[in-house]
Amino acid sequence: MSKLNENIKDLFTNWNTIPNWLCFLRIALIPVFSVLFIKEQYIAAFILMIIAAVTDLIDGKIARKFNMISNLGKILDPIADKLSQIAIVIILIVKFWSFEGPLKYLFFLFIIKEGIMVIAGAALLAKGMRPVAAEMWGKVATTVFYIFMIAIIAIGPNGALVGVAFFKALPDGIIYAMVIISVILAFVSLFGYAPGFIRQIKENKNK
Repeated sequence: MSKLNENIKDLFTNWNTIPNWLCFLRIALIPVFSVLFIKEQYIAAFILMIIAAVTDLIDGKIARKFNMISNLGKILDPIADKLSQIAIVIILIVKFWSFEGPLKYLFFLFIIKEGIMVIAGAALLAKGMRPVAAEMWGKVATTVFYIFMIAIIAIGPNGALVGVAFFKALPDGIIYAMVIISVILAFVSLFGYAPGFIRQIKENKNK
């Protein structure tokens, strides 16, 4: 029990930082933009998704630049990231459920990838280790995901901004290309985590 208390104390050491509060904000926005989407308040939901995406892209930079890196942040950031992405994917599945073709099934690949990441992260935490930090491909995949998926929600079929000012719906071919590119990058980033995960497991066994 004392070891557990030490781990918890270590986790919350210097936790009160701007990057961590941005993570809390991102998590809090998830049910808000999801409900707005369900209620067909598309523009408001779209704006909140952009805010969530921006916080995801800047919190790490702020932490590194201003020396605000914390143990809690190392865990909280990927959790907030995955919850946000899963929520966006579910919204897209609902949006394209009646869409002809395999597009809606491609979105399930994101859930499979995130499910694997969650299980792997939980396995590390259960052994007292911290999840592997995001590599370059993970950051690229996350950035592309947000840009492409938010664009699809905004100017895909029946998108939030279609018909507003000069915005027109994206052709189906472009939507498919964006989703496929995002899926490929998502799994490239998944494989990029594998060496670090295996290394941590081996090091833990050798202790």
